[in-house]
Amino acid sequence: MRHLVFPAVVFASLATSALAAPCGNTSAGFNAWKKDFARTAKQAGVKSPGLKALAQSRYATRTIAADRNQKSFKYSLDKFMKVRGSTTIVAQGRKRKARDANFYAALERKYGVPAGVLIAIHGMETAFGSFMGDSQIVSAIVTLSYDCRRSDFFVPHAIGALKLVDQGAITPATLGAKHGELGHTQFLPGNALQYGQDGNGDGRIDFYNQADALASTAYYLRKKGWRPGKGYQPGEPNFRVIKEWNAATVYQKAIAIMGAQIDR
Repeated sequence: MRHLVFPAVVFASLATSALAAPCGNTSAGFNAWKKDFARTAKQAGVKSPGLKALAQSRYATRTIAADRNQKSFKYSLDKFMKVRGSTTIVAQGRKRKARDANFYAALERKYGVPAGVLIAIHGMETAFGSFMGDSQIVSAIVTLSYDCRRSDFFVPHAIGALKLVDQGAITPATLGAKHGELGHTQFLPGNALQYGQDGNGDGRIDFYNQADALASTAYYLRKKGWRPGKGYQPGEPNFRVIKEWNAATVYQKAIAIMGAQIDR
């Protein structure tokens, strides 16, 4: 996947059970695997809407192609930041912080995460919501659960996606990134299910709503060990927490640099 978020919902027994069905590296066994996986999903508490979404999911060839071709995380830090548009993210991020100062201050009071980090993640992931993906989330995440390369990692997120369908938070047609990430900051479904927050107070959690997505991101980081008031540069207490959002060192350093520049 484009960013390797460590799964917050780790259903070890589910992963083991799912792997009883043969994984595959082509579409050949996908439909047979889905039928077997449906039993695992049902045991995990997935209801009729989620099970229907599973049955309707299709093998996502573009997701597999993207999974095999993640070049940007191999770049040097300088090249990575240029490719990902860090200068633009910082410039726009400062404007967004100034425009919505009360919103970001409220998030920091509640969760302890400064605006710069949240804004840098938002800019890095979706260019501030301008592109949140063009792949069907359920099909993408189910395909990755079937694929042999990292099936055990993605199974909990497939269960999460199906439960989000049950809740009405997404539909089988909802679009996200190639690896099934969703919304403004690209949560994996299992993490969305566990860490979702109602940031705008309307009584529902919608990751395609900016306030909800950023509140959820702040909550996720806090639950992963963010220490309010402490630094987040390399060697400082909160830098390791950025790793919980993305396992690529180049990404972590980029967020720390951009966050500090936005927070100046």
